[in-house]
Amino acid sequence: MAPTPQELYRAVDRTWAPADVITEGPWTIRRGEGGGKRVSAATLNRRDIDDLSRAIEQAEEAMSGIGQEPLFMIRDGDALLDARLGAIGYRIVDPVTLFVASADRLSRMDHPDHSVIRCDAPLAIQRDIWAAGGVGPERIAAMERVTAPKTFLLARCDNQPAACAFIAADGDVTMLHAMEVAPRFRRRGLGRLVTAAAAEWAMEQGSGWLSLLATRANTAANGLYRAMGMEAAAQYHYRQRQTQPPRDR
Repeated sequence: MAPTPQELYRAVDRTWAPADVITEGPWTIRRGEGGGKRVSAATLNRRDIDDLSRAIEQAEEAMSGIGQEPLFMIRDGDALLDARLGAIGYRIVDPVTLFVASADRLSRMDHPDHSVIRCDAPLAIQRDIWAAGGVGPERIAAMERVTAPKTFLLARCDNQPAACAFIAADGDVTMLHAMEVAPRFRRRGLGRLVTAAAAEWAMEQGSGWLSLLATRANTAANGLYRAMGMEAAAQYHYRQRQTQPPRDR
């Protein structure tokens, strides 16, 4: 059976790690240290709250207390929170779709015959490819903090480093993060190659499913994942009051 949205949210949490996690009343507060919205947003842990407005204030105070602007992640089941935040001036930012497919099927899809190596830690060339795509050291630190089984992928094309990605396993779900193809190697099937390599690794970890995510605005990525037969299985978006750093996945 395919993973539920809640299982996918858990996999995202466990495979892209914040610098610190604080429980504050009904909230999980994350300290991101520049690692992106996923590791900086507050999420609601329970919904049996008598005074939602006061609970929101509690989260705002907690985030301000660690030097972060208030930022909320809205997941399936958070409709009341979403509406309340909208009513007090929080706007929607970066709607995200989580895609999922059978790891076995993805591992067998057609792809270019180039090599993909696995690295225990990010190589300098991987850091360079990521940096060119806007994935800086703070986001790489989020990868390095992950304690789940993980590896860093590097794909080669024409005997040159061409693409990279980070993958980590949470039980039956392996998450593929930060797939980046160097500009000169795009439109050569490397996205399919890296995804297939990630699926092979996922099966070795005992995961039956491979998942990844993309902002809805990233139409190229959404088209690629749908073309590979991946299905939209969950979604989330953020609510924030102020303009934040450039959008991220």
